[in-house]
Amino acid sequence: MKLTLLILASLFSASASAVIYKCTDTNGNTKYRSSPCETGRDNGRINIKTGASTTDNKNNPQDLAQKEQQMALQKQKLEQEQLLKKQANINKDALNESAINQFLIKNNPDKFSVYAIPPYAPEKLPNLVKTYQTRLADIERLRRHAAEQALASGQCIRVESVELHTKSTKEALMFSINCSSGKSFYFNEQELPK
Repeated sequence: MKLTLLILASLFSASASAVIYKCTDTNGNTKYRSSPCETGRDNGRINIKTGASTTDNKNNPQDLAQKEQQMALQKQKLEQEQLLKKQANINKDALNESAINQFLIKNNPDKFSVYAIPPYAPEKLPNLVKTYQTRLADIERLRRHAAEQALASGQCIRVESVELHTKSTKEALMFSINCSSGKSFYFNEQELPK
């Protein structure tokens, strides 16, 4: 008989709820319940067997707003990091194109003045070039092609300067080329080799 009572007692205690909910209302009053707190209230759970407690504020509108704000800030930070990384790659490509331009000028002094295609430093861009800084590598490459096309015309003996023109748009960059003969050329990117 004692064994039966012992088994029944252990079954009863195992089936009894092992969790108590600690609920705090809007006035700051604390109540302990056997069922979860109402929506929008702090839910604290206390495990009777282990004594461990956890807090569940998932229904608290302030906490939800704070989590959303943190997520938005993290997203913004990630987007900023991606933009900086992308611009760093563009700047690197632009420096490579500038090096090609300088090599061409150095090896062809009869066709190019020393300042024909001065490199645009990514950290000190002129205002016009800054507008198109996401295309900086294209600008450097197309300046070279514009100079070569002016020379190929036969009307330009030596290129004195090649610059991005103010009539440029994001879809069509334009370049002005001044030659030692006094002749000037204007090419948009669609007229230049890719």
